[in-house]
Amino acid sequence: MEATILDRATAAFLADGYAATTIEAIARASGVAKRTIYARWDGKPALFRAVLERLLTRWLATAGDWTVADTLETALLAAADQMLSVALTPEAVALHRLLVAESARFPELPAMIRQAGSTEGVARLAGLLDRAVVQGILPRQDTVFAAEQFMHLVLAGPQRRAVGLAPALTPAELRAWGVQAVALFLRGATR
Repeated sequence: MEATILDRATAAFLADGYAATTIEAIARASGVAKRTIYARWDGKPALFRAVLERLLTRWLATAGDWTVADTLETALLAAADQMLSVALTPEAVALHRLLVAESARFPELPAMIRQAGSTEGVARLAGLLDRAVVQGILPRQDTVFAAEQFMHLVLAGPQRRAVGLAPALTPAELRAWGVQAVALFLRGATR
């Protein structure tokens, strides 16, 4: 039953947004009483956080072990491919739209995303970059900052295109985007 409620809540939040989604609508779609939802979650913010945690857990589970790659470039290419494959799913694009549209009215939403685990991707990349610094591949630098910049370099353009601000990229163009983003990042990070 909990999985069904979370499925219906995910669909409602991503389709209708945070403000327009109600516990009543989720209960009706799930075929349960509102009190069933309130018995498990303490209101809409807690249910939304549960939805976020579930999405992020699933997305983070798809990440490979970037440490086993032969080179830093290979590891970053694997990371870029994985990030793009997750960030451009319909659910991730809908969540991106929701955050852009509703964060001003609900400033707690970005904090919920961070608490649900969105910073884990930055931490994984920073760990990879830390190892490259220790191995002498990269000069000493703020690897958390570098990881965030790498993520922006890889994701910003394709996400903008996915929400309709420019033509969407084909799979071949996405692969080329990742390759070019990694090359540009490495040219800047190795200085």
